[in-house]
Amino acid sequence: MDHSQMEHHESMHEHSARNDQARMHERPAEDHQSHMVSDFRRRFWISLAITVPILILSPGVQRIFNVEETLRFRGQSYFLFALASAVYFYGGWPFLTGMIRELRKLRTGMMTLVALAISIAYIYSSAVVFGLEGDVLFWELATLIDIMLLGHWLEMRSVMGASGALQKLAELLPKQAHRLGAAGEIEDVPLESLHEGDRVLVRPGEKIPVDGKIVKGETSVDLSLLTGESKPLRKGVDDQLIGGSINGEGAVQMVIEKTGADTYLSQVIETVRRAQESRSRSQDLADRAAFVLTLIAIIGGAATLATWLALGYTFEFGITRSVAVMVIACPHALGLAIPLVVSVSTTIAASRGFLIRDRSAFERARLIEVVVFDKTGTLTKGSFGVMNVLSLDDEKNEDGILQLMAAVESGSEHTIARAIVNEAQSRGLNIEASENFSAIPGRGAKARVRGREIVVASPGYVRELGSQISNAGVEQARERGETVVYLLEEDKPIGAVALADVVREESMEAVRDLRAAGIRCMMITGDSKTVAQRVSEELGLADFFAEVLPQEKSQRIKELQERGLVVAMVGDGINDAPALVQADVGIAIGAGTDVAIESADIVLARNDPRDVVQIIGLGKITYRKMVQNLGWATGYNFFAIPLAAGVLYPVGVTLSPAIGAVLMSLSTIIVAFNARWLKPPRQSRLV
Repeated sequence: MDHSQMEHHESMHEHSARNDQARMHERPAEDHQSHMVSDFRRRFWISLAITVPILILSPGVQRIFNVEETLRFRGQSYFLFALASAVYFYGGWPFLTGMIRELRKLRTGMMTLVALAISIAYIYSSAVVFGLEGDVLFWELATLIDIMLLGHWLEMRSVMGASGALQKLAELLPKQAHRLGAAGEIEDVPLESLHEGDRVLVRPGEKIPVDGKIVKGETSVDLSLLTGESKPLRKGVDDQLIGGSINGEGAVQMVIEKTGADTYLSQVIETVRRAQESRSRSQDLADRAAFVLTLIAIIGGAATLATWLALGYTFEFGITRSVAVMVIACPHALGLAIPLVVSVSTTIAASRGFLIRDRSAFERARLIEVVVFDKTGTLTKGSFGVMNVLSLDDEKNEDGILQLMAAVESGSEHTIARAIVNEAQSRGLNIEASENFSAIPGRGAKARVRGREIVVASPGYVRELGSQISNAGVEQARERGETVVYLLEEDKPIGAVALADVVREESMEAVRDLRAAGIRCMMITGDSKTVAQRVSEELGLADFFAEVLPQEKSQRIKELQERGLVVAMVGDGINDAPALVQADVGIAIGAGTDVAIESADIVLARNDPRDVVQIIGLGKITYRKMVQNLGWATGYNFFAIPLAAGVLYPVGVTLSPAIGAVLMSLSTIIVAFNARWLKPPRQSRLV
């Protein structure tokens, strides 16, 4: 679809185009890549078929098998020329046109080298056919083209395999949705017909069509293909649903809130696509090395020819050595070394819910020395949990105190009330019915339980009653920055509960694994020093910054950097935005459906600190693969180029252009397969 067609299509079907954008991102590139694979495969097999008679009729091959007189016939050289011309122009066409494109850009590369090698061999051999003294190189020319086509075919297949996970993401959405009419009737419609505000029915086992929220029903949702979340999540009214996730056992009705490019899945695809297409420092290094290697090959090829001619050898011998040098030095493997690794690693990351927005930052992840976590919602759950239950009356035990509190608070939606009820339920306590529940504004709540008035109240309410409480457990809780609420029976304090923002178990695992890898973990928060110290001690952090305003967080990150440390900042991407930008690697965690966080280099869809360990581990593995590929793609040239030039010819060792092509293509295939063998780190382990 050309530009004018797209504009017309957008004007006529605006919603349709937006809804289908996720598929349009990948399908053109996938179709083009598939066509390229088919083209190289077809050219390879046709050229290989023509190469067979070329080998049989070539004088050099006939001499090897001593069949020159047996297979010779009139016009043989011209027939051989016709066959070789077919292979040169048909099989060599991709390299010839590629050379023209590179020359137009004034940036010679792999295509220029191959085109020069086959052109020199073809022109020289053709001149021999029409009168120049020497032997033709048609069989070397044909086998070289065959091997190059085979290498390109296999490499293109590897590239397609590397981007396969991204294509699967684009196929997660269903083709149709069950739209509900005003009277409740159900109409099956294509996704491009859906608009914001439409109500849709999602039956058990079906895929969620687009992003929205539940307005009726309850179910569990499998998000593993989108965010890597292994366990299905319970969803009820007003909970968000992500298009492409799988509905569980319950039928739900949802209202559409986002379509097209605004949906989570579309943003995932676009983010990963940009990451794969963007350039990185390692890739720039590889490209510069490839350019230098191209110059070395061209200069080396010319110098090789001139040297052998100066030493009195034939032009045929010199040109054969020159062609071998240019072929063996072809930097195709070098040009593929970085892009393939990046393609594989970014698709692995996407499948686990790690969205890499800046590849350079991803590469820096292996150098991280300090990880600074935001506290609330990152290291902690961002909600109250019961830390301790204290008895102020010898006749009441902990469970009895908690049971009475839960009976009162069961009628409240306050965060403290929910924490108390949840704790009672987790202990398996029976929550009794209460009567005459009422809230005490700013102080707590009261109700009648077992015929007695029970109050759950703040320290201020207790002070207003004139009660004096002296309890070591209460004092320790206050020193740790915990919130204390009291249980009163007939205005007499009989118990207390200490609550605090609960540290995630996942945070403990993440900090443990980071510390084991020699990475220092710190915390930054706007909370008081006492609260920060409690969390820091519980997690075993190296340091913390407390009572820090959002605009001051970036300054704390800068101070660490000024000490020569490579710093990663982990936050929610909203009030942590300045710090995320300042950090060497900014990681937004728990982004949910909002993946377009411009301040972060890497977005982790799940709200799980262990994913920080995973992304650093993946960065280390990716870099290791890059080094391996760069080493293999360049290392073999140190001994192969001199051999191709003929330095060991005096002892009978030479490399023909065909053998040079075999070595070059073999190195390229090894690089491609090495990239495909990239495996993600094990869960919660930093490698």
